[in-house]
Amino acid sequence: MAFFASLGRWSRLLKCAVCCGPWLLVLCAFAPDPPKKGLRTKNVIIVVIDGPRYSETWDSIPGLIPNMATRLKPRGVLFSQFYNNGFTYTNSGHAAITTGIDQAIDNFDQELPQQPSIFQLWRKATGKPATAAWLITSKDKLHILANTLNPEWKDQLPPSLDCGVGGPGTGYRADSLTLVAAKRILTQHKPNLVLINFMEPDGFAHAANWPNYVRGIARDDKYVMELYDFLRRNKAYRNNTTLLITNDHGRHLNSVPPGWVEHGDGCEGCRHISLLALGPDFKKGRTIKEPHTLLDIPSTVAYLLGFPFAQGQGKPIEALFKR
Repeated sequence: MAFFASLGRWSRLLKCAVCCGPWLLVLCAFAPDPPKKGLRTKNVIIVVIDGPRYSETWDSIPGLIPNMATRLKPRGVLFSQFYNNGFTYTNSGHAAITTGIDQAIDNFDQELPQQPSIFQLWRKATGKPATAAWLITSKDKLHILANTLNPEWKDQLPPSLDCGVGGPGTGYRADSLTLVAAKRILTQHKPNLVLINFMEPDGFAHAANWPNYVRGIARDDKYVMELYDFLRRNKAYRNNTTLLITNDHGRHLNSVPPGWVEHGDGCEGCRHISLLALGPDFKKGRTIKEPHTLLDIPSTVAYLLGFPFAQGQGKPIEALFKR
């Protein structure tokens, strides 16, 4: 039955393409064939751990990430050659995840992404309310991800926001409080599409505080595990939720001044990040060495949730899916 439900969903998309033109056909051209048993994913949660270097995470396991490395990796798929090949700053990296487009965005101001987000596109396709899609971020400045400069989409169908201490301009909050907010929102509103930002590795690195930088990585590893356990226990999310754990950027190599305290260029340290994907439609216990980038995340989300995403520069990650 799940197989026929999946076929029906893609049949509807193709019928819409006849009316809407090549805009939808582009999506179908890049989408992998649906798995034989159909798709079980009903919810997607993206967790972005902001700014750790690969050398402090998956290059030295279990090290600072024992939960992801020893408990979660066997249950999912790790992409060891995963990259930000665009602009290696916080706002641009997150915008790549939410719009599927590499674009330079002012990292310290209120500049909006050029194109609508997956939240807006998903809400348009499904008719879901704002409370069904959420941005829950430790960094208040990431509220920009809810909107766009595109005049056809500006101020239209944004997700709900829980950003920073109390919204735009209120400052960053501790990741522990962001986890509390995420659990509260997931319990109260049961959203289907969520992005959670944990900021501590990046924040403490910029402060040149190495002990707190590595502590932030370890704490976020713990928070990811707590979130995973919460989803497994929650009836609304158990067995039907995909969890994507990634980064927006890394940090300079030690050979690139001023080293680990900064980021923003094209060095391997800034570009090389990771993706750990867990979900009911994915293989388990696999490490994929084929290169992929942040741009592939929103295309994969669109495929999982069945909405058009013609603007994306990436493509759904076929290697994830069971066959």
